[in-house]
Amino acid sequence: MCNTIVLDPNNIPWSEASSPYPDRRGKVEPARRKDAAIFVSVLLLTISITCGLLNRLVFSRNLWSLLVIGFCLVVWVICIPFIFYRKLSPYLAVFLDGLAVSFYLYLISRLTGSTDWLRYLGLPITALFTFLFELFMLFTLKVNRSFFSVTLYIFSLISLSCIGIELLCRNFLEDPMRLTWSAIVLTVCVVFIIAIVTILLLPRVREEARRRLHF
Repeated sequence: MCNTIVLDPNNIPWSEASSPYPDRRGKVEPARRKDAAIFVSVLLLTISITCGLLNRLVFSRNLWSLLVIGFCLVVWVICIPFIFYRKLSPYLAVFLDGLAVSFYLYLISRLTGSTDWLRYLGLPITALFTFLFELFMLFTLKVNRSFFSVTLYIFSLISLSCIGIELLCRNFLEDPMRLTWSAIVLTVCVVFIIAIVTILLLPRVREEARRRLHF
């Protein structure tokens, strides 16, 4: 035990271990909306040009590239309120979407060689859905946007759209104007609509449903 160094455990100098992680946090610069808009525009424009050249130089039997170009145009118009200009009115955005889809259907009619289906089916159905989506945006933004209210709007629009589609198809086929399959859809939607309206009119039932559905 002679010449043995004795250390006081209370006075042992402890050196703090250095952290394996960097001291400063690095931040990745988020992508700007302008960059995303340029990327989407260049991508869709490249697809349209390449398909147009391929249609012109190689597969030139018909104008199949119109389908691709029209689809790219529809995608670009749909991306306007999300990427290009977020301050765009939702009503105007839905209207522009309807115009883009109508133009796309017109390009399809150029390939089919017939415009009867476009006049009596394509454009009326597009106008119907555009109008219904405008109503949906109006009720959602101006009236009520709770879960039960939005569900009520959706079932109402489903029933109206099915009725409109069947009547337009019967008009195009020159069949008697009456409801068949859309009446079944209407019956199911009416049952759900009455149930949702009942829940909305009874506050205690509404709160119990919210508690059990966890929203």
